[in-house]
Amino acid sequence: MIPIRGLHLREEEFILSDSQDVEIEQGVIRKNNAYFCNRCGNEDPSMFASYQCARCEKECTYCRSCIMMGRVNECTSLVSAPIRAPLKPRPIQLKWDGTLSKGQEKASNQLVNTLAKNESLLIWAVCGAGKTEILFRGIEKSLQDGKYVCIATPRSDVVRELAPRLKRVFPDVELTVLYGGSEDRGKISPLVIATTHQLLRYKEAFDVMIIDEVDAFPYSVDATLTFAVQKARKPKSSLIYLTATPSEKMKRKFPSSHIVKIPARYHGYPLPIPTFQWCGNWKKAIQKERLPKVITHWIQHQYENHYQAFLFVPHVSMLKATVPLLSKKYPNIEGVYAEDPDRKEKVERFRKGDVRIMVTTTILERGVTIKGANVAIFGADDPVFTESALVQIAGRVGRSQERPTGIITFFHGGKTNAMVDARDHLITMNRLAKKEGLLRA
Repeated sequence: MIPIRGLHLREEEFILSDSQDVEIEQGVIRKNNAYFCNRCGNEDPSMFASYQCARCEKECTYCRSCIMMGRVNECTSLVSAPIRAPLKPRPIQLKWDGTLSKGQEKASNQLVNTLAKNESLLIWAVCGAGKTEILFRGIEKSLQDGKYVCIATPRSDVVRELAPRLKRVFPDVELTVLYGGSEDRGKISPLVIATTHQLLRYKEAFDVMIIDEVDAFPYSVDATLTFAVQKARKPKSSLIYLTATPSEKMKRKFPSSHIVKIPARYHGYPLPIPTFQWCGNWKKAIQKERLPKVITHWIQHQYENHYQAFLFVPHVSMLKATVPLLSKKYPNIEGVYAEDPDRKEKVERFRKGDVRIMVTTTILERGVTIKGANVAIFGADDPVFTESALVQIAGRVGRSQERPTGIITFFHGGKTNAMVDARDHLITMNRLAKKEGLLRA
């Protein structure tokens, strides 16, 4: 009997019983005279190391690429543990009374058709188009058909924001939520939302694989995560990519019939266009523990008008210098970055309105929505701010029906091609949306 695959765990993470039909394979193997990791697909020689192993009592090679998930050696057994019996069709009901826009409706219909055929699709939708709502009907139909559905995204903040929204609209469906430190580790259910790293724990488990923010770091640069996505899919399954900023390589992967573009936001207002404002030699100012006056004036404007706001900076060192300078005069200012131990709590306070200004690195360029927030980038000419990053950051503005405009400002010491390209990208999308009749009259 062929095993029903699902969880893909190290032997010590899984308790075997005589009644279970499983597949066991060696963790690290020699392949074409080189090492290969069966869990993450790593074959880079520099990402393997050896040590004297107490378990096999010999020099043993392990994979460093996926060591954050627990060490995998040559003597490690990887177990493909069976999921529960295949799901039967059942009357799952979507609990959502919203209405899709014209652009969302087009994408939703194409998604449903794609999933029915087990094909692939690229949904190219501007920030604030309502990508999550586009997925609802496709997920509903897949769950009704007894399929296992996974939504994966590179950022844990996105997972934490999407999970309660999915639970609200599918209250009768078991939901597994996976990210570093999650209590759901080692579980599988009909509906899973996970960071892309967590997909390393699965093998041929999902009928529908949806990758949100497919262009985001680290997924966009880490071949291990691409391997994880393919490994976690069943041989006959659908693969859906969602992004506002697909790379040229990504666009070339799909025929035009398998790309659906939404150039307008769900509320029908145009995308806010960034303004460029010179702030002088900002690096020198920070070194002298000073802030350019245009930055403090911008902060003052947010307080006077009772706005919440993001202030993006290029590097953690700059964040740690900027926050104390602002905090001397302005209350309720926080700073957050990827390795911040209090990151989750700070973002939650920001969502609740307890934090007025959030100084952040690109870690919050996507996935965190604050209604009515303004945005500025301090040092927008830094190389870390690519066209894609700038478009995503601008997308934090004007997302709510109540305040669909907002202000996005690029403070810089000299215009870059990325800044100009990002502005042109947004202008082009607005023109296309107008041409297609997707904007309010």
